[in-house]
Amino acid sequence: MKKYLLISATALVFLSSCGDSKKEGNAALNDKKAALEKLKGEKDKVDGNITSLEAEIAKLDTSAGAQQKAKLVAVQTLADTNFNHYIELQGRVDAENISYITPRGGPGQVKAIYVKQGDVVKKGQLLLKLDDAIIKQNVIANRQGLEGIKTQLAFAKDIYQRQKNLWDQGIGTEVQLITAKNNVATLQNQLSASQENIKTIQEQSNTSLVYSDVSGIADLMTVKVGESFGSPGSGVIKIVNNSLLKVVSNIPENYLGSVSKGSSVVVQMPDVNKTFNLSVSFVGASIDVINRGFVVEAKLPNDPALKPNQIAMIKVKDYGAANTIVIPLNTLQNDEKGKFVMVATNDNGKMIAHKRVVNIGSISGDQIEIKTGLKAGDVLITEGFGSLYEGQLLTLK
Repeated sequence: MKKYLLISATALVFLSSCGDSKKEGNAALNDKKAALEKLKGEKDKVDGNITSLEAEIAKLDTSAGAQQKAKLVAVQTLADTNFNHYIELQGRVDAENISYITPRGGPGQVKAIYVKQGDVVKKGQLLLKLDDAIIKQNVIANRQGLEGIKTQLAFAKDIYQRQKNLWDQGIGTEVQLITAKNNVATLQNQLSASQENIKTIQEQSNTSLVYSDVSGIADLMTVKVGESFGSPGSGVIKIVNNSLLKVVSNIPENYLGSVSKGSSVVVQMPDVNKTFNLSVSFVGASIDVINRGFVVEAKLPNDPALKPNQIAMIKVKDYGAANTIVIPLNTLQNDEKGKFVMVATNDNGKMIAHKRVVNIGSISGDQIEIKTGLKAGDVLITEGFGSLYEGQLLTLK
């Protein structure tokens, strides 16, 4: 028992010492990190003081300036230009005229198909025929009934004429004459109703013939003879007119005030390597509750390489400025006072670097608009500007 107690005590002492060592190690690491951050801060401050002193010495000590080594840089003389900002989106090609054909008289069994998928069809062209056997039987039955009414009417007219002749001779009663006349009128009404009924049934018979309501291509034909057409889940006939195509996309709602009908659009079709410069032809009047965007459309030219549902890359212009200064984005730098660039000026025949504070506008690709701080004719340093300081001597590449 004493042996076990001794072992347990030794283990507790060992674990305690390990825990203390771990805590001491963490504390030492934190102290070193804090010391490193402090030294970095002091270094930045010293580097800034050195740069400022070098610049001041270069201005005051002409002998030091003569010994100063010129920094090799590349420059660009700025000029007023036009700046445009675009919203980059993905869209798709859609057709103005896409028709899903349906039968006028309701679903029916397909008896004959006159076109196949891929065929070019014209508006009014017969596509298929549905079963019309029952309708034809109704037409025959109604025509037979019509002939019976005609026979009855002829007989009623003859009776009326005979009764009228007798009445004119003073034979018979007025009731007999009126009855004969009413029989003729009733049969005439029946004849007219039967004729209109036959016209209706014939029109129903015509609905068994399914025609195309647009000109285009039979893009989808999943209808088969013997199957039902026009009912839910049945075959589909899709006619697409590729002569009137448009590109469609959704723009986030925060651009609603900057995009309107007539805005410039650049449409790139990567699959066919084509680019089109267009304008917005339609702007949606509502915001989609799911994607929080609105629809924009632009009409595409007639091009056989374009197909509905083709992917398109769209750039919609939402901002433009004329006669402004634009510089490469990578030349813009930051310090504790804000954003600046380095420019080169000719001071007494020498090219000298100067810091120029700027206010920026929009960014488009690798270019950025400068609102204030630069003007046309300024010489922007485009290469070698990273380590420059105010007043440094320059030499051009």
